[in-house]
Amino acid sequence: MQASISISDDPKLRYVLRLADTCLILAQRLGEWCGHAPALEEDIALTNIALDLVGQSRLLYALAGAMSGHTEDQLAFLRDERDYVNLTLVELPNGIRKGQQNDFAFTVLRIFAVASFLKSLWQRLQTSNDAELAAVAGKAVKESRYHQQHAGDWVVRLGDGTEESHRRMQNALNQLWPYTTEMFNNDAVDEAAHDTGLGPRFGDVKTDWLADVEAVLTAATLQQPKANAFVSTGKVGRHSEHMGFLLTDMQHLQRSFPGGVW
Repeated sequence: MQASISISDDPKLRYVLRLADTCLILAQRLGEWCGHAPALEEDIALTNIALDLVGQSRLLYALAGAMSGHTEDQLAFLRDERDYVNLTLVELPNGIRKGQQNDFAFTVLRIFAVASFLKSLWQRLQTSNDAELAAVAGKAVKESRYHQQHAGDWVVRLGDGTEESHRRMQNALNQLWPYTTEMFNNDAVDEAAHDTGLGPRFGDVKTDWLADVEAVLTAATLQQPKANAFVSTGKVGRHSEHMGFLLTDMQHLQRSFPGGVW
């Protein structure tokens, strides 16, 4: 069994890994829809979004690898759970209600929420003082804008659709909303990125994110849930109970066949 690598607490590295891990783990969840989406066209669309996210994560892991001395594959597949620093929201199962495997309403709403967040970050990261990160942002912002639009169209279609589709979308929103607080909860990593010119604090994009989200929720006739005190902690390495199971699937080949390549 391949041993795990360790990573440093360098704020710049952690900042880049937060973005990379968030993209990769959401892509892993979206990959679970392959062959199971409600329509063939959407099956292809979800897979393409997942591939875009994998591409973004690879570019970010390459950048993180230059900082840490590890390869992108090592960073993606050979860390312990506590060393992943993605948003908790992206590691949640596609259907988080008991007995439910895949919930299309939850899936498209999560894509929309995360894409809106990433789009705002990429827009600001295009002026990063790290030329490589700025270049990644210039490419990724176009993809995130498409993801946001595609998923937002589904949110409106389902939210403002039938009584049943509206109910399911509102339920999904109620489940998802508490996890969005973590996106904007700044810490020392965010402050270091801001102070050095690497990138914005995650919380700096909250106003833009809310404007995008509230416009779509209004069009979808959905009620924005009230805020509560809960704050998830995935981006500091404390994950939900779902993360370990996800990593077991995702890391199996690399752990079982060290150094294996296609």
